This record gives sequence, structure tokens and C-alpha cells, in this order.
Amino acid sequence: MRPLAAIALLLGLAAPAHAHRGHASLAVVEIDAKSGAVTVTHHLQAHDVEPALVDIAPDAQPSLDDEDAFKALVAYVGQRFRIAGVRLAPAGQRLDGDEVVLRYIGLLKGKPKQLLISGALFGETWDDHSTQVNIRRAGITRSLNFGAHDPEKPIALPGS
Repeated sequence: MRPLAAIALLLGLAAPAHAHRGHASLAVVEIDAKSGAVTVTHHLQAHDVEPALVDIAPDAQPSLDDEDAFKALVAYVGQRFRIAGVRLAPAGQRLDGDEVVLRYIGLLKGKPKQLLISGALFGETWDDHSTQVNIRRAGITRSLNFGAHDPEKPIALPGS
């Protein structure tokens, strides 16, 4: 084999190892401007979540097929992702290929000008995990980004 062909072959074999360089999720917070109803939808990747189940549900199988592990995931995200002053309750979940979708609902109290959000997830497993949070209200979207160990952050409430 020619040296250049051998190098190209080795680089080609190494490429898949570099294909997934980070761990990320998306949370979409939708607020009804009239009623204050809040819906939070988390979009997670199964290939990021399943290894994290070892830390989240140590007594269960680290698989989304394990009912106890999945329940622990729903509880974990519900405890870790918070909006100050809003009690979020699980409102459904589904597996869609490699995507895990978790939904939570709540009610915004009063007419606050800003929200205080805790959005750091999976820091026990992934130091590089990031969560993008999009907050939508009255046709306006604002975004926050959280690293795996970030503290809560304030954001002006859109549509105020």
C-alpha cells in the first residue's frame, strides 16, 4: 500500500471518533401571555442520556428501555431544570429515534419582568454538556446557554 493511501485510510477510520465532540440539549419554554401557562419541552439525545443514567439511576439498567431508569431521568430533569416561582410537573414524554422528549407544565405567578432559570444538566457525567434554553412569549424568543455546572441565570421575560 502506498504511504499516502495508508494515511488517508487511517484518517478515515479515525473520523467517526471525532464526529460527536460535545454533549448538548435544548429546552424550549413557552409561556402563554394571557394565562401564564408554562410548557417546557426538553429535547435530549439518547446517546448522551443513556451513559448519564449510570449516575442518575445507579440501581437501574443504564437504558431508556428500563422503566425505572426512565422515571429517574424524568425526575432528574424536573429537579435540575427550574424556573423560580413556577412549579413544573411532568406532562408526558416520548422516545423518537435517538431523541428523548420530556414535557413539563406549570403556571407563572403574576406578571414578572424577568425569569430566573436553572438549566445545568448532566454535569455528573459530562463536563462539557451544554443546554440551550429558548424562552418564548408573545411571539418573542430569548435564549440562554448553560454549561454543565452553571448557576441559575436571570433573563428578561419576552413580551413584557
